[in-house]
Amino acid sequence: MIYMDNAATTMHKPQEVIDAVAAAMASMGNAGRGAHGAALSASRIIYDTRDMLCRFFGGTSPKQIVFTANSTESLNIAIKGVLNPGDHVITTMLEHNSVLRPLYEMQEKGVALTIVKSNPRGTLRYEDIEEAIRPETKAIVCTNGSNLTGNLVDIRRVGEIAKRHGVLFIVDASQTAGVFPIDVQEMQIDILCFTGHKGLLGPQGTGGMYVREGLFVRPLKSGGSGVQTYSRTHPSEMPTALEAGTLNGHGIAGLHAALHYLERTGIDTIRRREQELMWRFYEGVKDIPNVKVYGDFCTKDRCAIVTLNIGDYDSSEVSDELLMEYDISTRPGAHCAPLMHEALGTVEQGAVRFSFSHYNTDEEVDTAIRAIRELAVEEA
Repeated sequence: MIYMDNAATTMHKPQEVIDAVAAAMASMGNAGRGAHGAALSASRIIYDTRDMLCRFFGGTSPKQIVFTANSTESLNIAIKGVLNPGDHVITTMLEHNSVLRPLYEMQEKGVALTIVKSNPRGTLRYEDIEEAIRPETKAIVCTNGSNLTGNLVDIRRVGEIAKRHGVLFIVDASQTAGVFPIDVQEMQIDILCFTGHKGLLGPQGTGGMYVREGLFVRPLKSGGSGVQTYSRTHPSEMPTALEAGTLNGHGIAGLHAALHYLERTGIDTIRRREQELMWRFYEGVKDIPNVKVYGDFCTKDRCAIVTLNIGDYDSSEVSDELLMEYDISTRPGAHCAPLMHEALGTVEQGAVRFSFSHYNTDEEVDTAIRAIRELAVEEA
């Protein structure tokens, strides 16, 4: 199988990640739930992974790294934990439902919501974000990279806008963490939400968030913590304040190994290779008659995503043909990005997304180009 659905999850993991998960499942206890060797081993791996993530994202303290199951959980904690009735929040049309749905829920509870529009290429005017700020604006929530078009958002610029106006800045780094450099302090990010199973190359079921020191986030969950057992309330100290219940120690062990792989390989090296493959594919399909490519390709720096349609061919049918006839895995449909599809005019047809990993090869990309060329001829 030629796997080109890496924006959904990176299926090809470094072998050391797989080995680390298997080893943890054979030896790891429950962190913070005992003083025996198995529990202490889990605690050490979890702390070390916090420390690595803190350094990876330019944070100030490992205790500000919170482990979650994925970006969706992180974003729910962040959005529901800082907004209150009467607040105003700004987001964009580029967002995934993991941002939009929690915001819609908060809107029903009395939070005012402004959604900044994009143009038909899926890009923003940063002036629109700044102009949307009001006295009661509490936060700006936006993605670092569109999961549909691959367009990047200049989060450093948005962070400067947020800082200038004294509003919180919450970033969804699902498509960029592990591929693009992120420094929460330099970029003025108050809360960074990320998943472990995409660019970070860890297992599914791992994710997290960085919360700026001194920022209170209302917990989404409460319960077991391993400490302060006789207190009726959940501990308020970070990171326990936002972590209720047993952590995914086995998955975090895999993420720990993945971070070592990223440090050794270098995210710049990985990004360059993924972008080489993306541009090779884009150049091979953009001029094929009957093929329409979506997104902004005017800048070289973008996520390794190319999304397209062939004539009026339903995107699901194209994806099925790619799988059945060429053994190529892609993602059709709406991609949990409804407003972005509205901006692109693809609500009914959907779109076929190709997303690349540094493990893909030139030969696989060339096969995908040939497949699109042949399918376009059939549709013509």
